[in-house]
Amino acid sequence: MLQPAFSKYRKAHKGRIHGLATSGNTLAFGTYGLKAIEPGRVTARQIEAARRAITRHIRRVGRVWINIFPDVPVSRKPAEVRMGSGKGSPEFFVCRVKPGRILFELDGVPHQLAMEAFGLAAAKLPIGTRFVTRLGHEEEKSA
Repeated sequence: MLQPAFSKYRKAHKGRIHGLATSGNTLAFGTYGLKAIEPGRVTARQIEAARRAITRHIRRVGRVWINIFPDVPVSRKPAEVRMGSGKGSPEFFVCRVKPGRILFELDGVPHQLAMEAFGLAAAKLPIGTRFVTRLGHEEEKSA
């Protein structure tokens, strides 16, 4: 699973996800992409599940790029612990995703196969996504 090898601070504030993605909002490597259309936090497990769904469906033909990385630690207190006594320990890592961000890219596969693979991947993600191509036309592909 993806997680940073080193981080400057062990725990992070929750924060809010404001605005639209200014970087990573166009296809950089592949012909097809999966674009976020709403803000949210995507965990490392969800990224890995989506990646596996894509690679299994395309039967390891073509190339997949993951354009997001989970670098924000999320802390959680143990079950049945009283309030107070500090912040919990880091449990998992997430990536803050803004609307417009390209999450995955794909190349070397037919258009229909790419749409199906990204449809399966979108089902694994907690945010709404859209299938995009280098040609420019966008198609709704998830809720």
